[in-house]
Amino acid sequence: METQRSFFFKPTRFLFCSFTIFSALIFFCFFSISIMTTVPSNAGVRYSKPLVKFPPEPVIFETLSRFNSTISENDVKNPVIVDAHLSKQEDASGSANISVLDGIQTGGNESEVSGEDTSKNGAVQGNFTTGHGQEIVSNSTSVEKIEVHTGHGQEIVSNSTSVEKIEVHTDQRIEEKKSRGCDVWKGKWVFDESYPLYTNQSCPFIDEGFDCGGNGRLDKDYMKWRWQPQDCDIPRFNASRMLELIRGKRLVFVGDSINRNQWESMMCLLYGTVNDPKKVYETHGRKITKAKGNYSFKFVDYKCTVEYYVSHFLVHEGKARLGRKRVQTLRIDSIDRGSSRWRGADILIFNSAHWWSHFKTKAGVNYYQEGDIVHARLDVMMAFRRALTTWASWVDKYINPGKTRVFFRSSAPSHFREGQWNSGGHCTEATQPINETFNFDYPEKSIIAEEVIKLMKTQVAFLNITGLSQYRRDGHPSIFGRKPGKAYSSSIQDCSHWCLPGVPDAWNELLYYHLQSTRTKSFRD
Repeated sequence: METQRSFFFKPTRFLFCSFTIFSALIFFCFFSISIMTTVPSNAGVRYSKPLVKFPPEPVIFETLSRFNSTISENDVKNPVIVDAHLSKQEDASGSANISVLDGIQTGGNESEVSGEDTSKNGAVQGNFTTGHGQEIVSNSTSVEKIEVHTGHGQEIVSNSTSVEKIEVHTDQRIEEKKSRGCDVWKGKWVFDESYPLYTNQSCPFIDEGFDCGGNGRLDKDYMKWRWQPQDCDIPRFNASRMLELIRGKRLVFVGDSINRNQWESMMCLLYGTVNDPKKVYETHGRKITKAKGNYSFKFVDYKCTVEYYVSHFLVHEGKARLGRKRVQTLRIDSIDRGSSRWRGADILIFNSAHWWSHFKTKAGVNYYQEGDIVHARLDVMMAFRRALTTWASWVDKYINPGKTRVFFRSSAPSHFREGQWNSGGHCTEATQPINETFNFDYPEKSIIAEEVIKLMKTQVAFLNITGLSQYRRDGHPSIFGRKPGKAYSSSIQDCSHWCLPGVPDAWNELLYYHLQSTRTKSFRD
């Protein structure tokens, strides 16, 4: 019985297992076929549309022609036309229309960007539209990066053939194409109808000596030139941004009357954005005149001050006994006694050059003093080097590089012809910049300044405005340094200082460029 029972169950178990395996195979085949039939036969690649989020970070849109646009809505109100000074380019080989639509996705703070194709010439065309009605049109053939800060109801048109990076802000023409490796001191002056950035009527800080328009100068072109670097663009001066840069800080100019020229320019540039004039005042109630040399203007809303302290030589002007007489001397081994006012500043702009002349230093005869010794005769350039070394030692000792940014501006050129200021020199006939490339002797004082700065422990940025200012023979007051009718010799002309508005505005735009670059950690000396 046991043998028969065992033989009976074995075939049954075999059949059951076979049926189970066969059913599983059939189910797997039908399941695979079902999955495969749900996939389209010509499925393409789909990309989700990118979202542009505001804020905090701008987003870069890449295209096949290396065209990048950084779009941000931060601090945008009134965009200006890009390259307004240029004539329309008829043969632009490519175009790009950019638009941004707000509120397509969640929260109304995100934007959708779409629409990109290529033209016949290989240029990329794209449309981006802003929810605020701003349309930006850019024509370019070799644009690498364009940063556009969108605005409200504005149109920006850009035509360029060799732009690498452009950033358009609310009040800025061009922010920057390429900051790395660019020598901003090499370039040319470009006539720009959107200049000047202020007028002598809108600025109450221009003293008589620099107020050429108020003194009767009728031609206006000298106010409409802006400096264009050869390999990059610098930002148009933005007073609101500059005031934000110096919020709660001290911006201090120290030097001779040429530095006062630049300081007054800075005051005028900043004043244009102030809503309440009463919130800008001199802390001691002083009015700007040549007779008084120290000023500190407070911008109440920004809790900052913009200051100027006169120091012709940066070292101490004093007196010493020479025989039976006390004579005026220059202590080239001792810092100016007003230096205590410079300490604690957040931004310091120094200069010294204008007074280091044969005439103003008594030809070096019994004038320069070191210790108790008054040199019977000392070469002016030797004295200048020793004085700057004294200044450099003071900076290294008393200035905290973690708090204070230090600049030294190079010497500004004069344009006297047929004599000097006291010997019939003139520049009245100059109404246009020098429009050809020419070689000029680089001032020895600037060479010395650079050499001294290189030996300092403190990092000092050298603002080399000498070369670019050489072209601007038209920018001096000449006979318009005084009000009409005032008694003065018509043979004495001012071909050293600068009319305002004018050339010092460009110096301040370059200073503004460096301060912005420093803030973004991309500054290169």
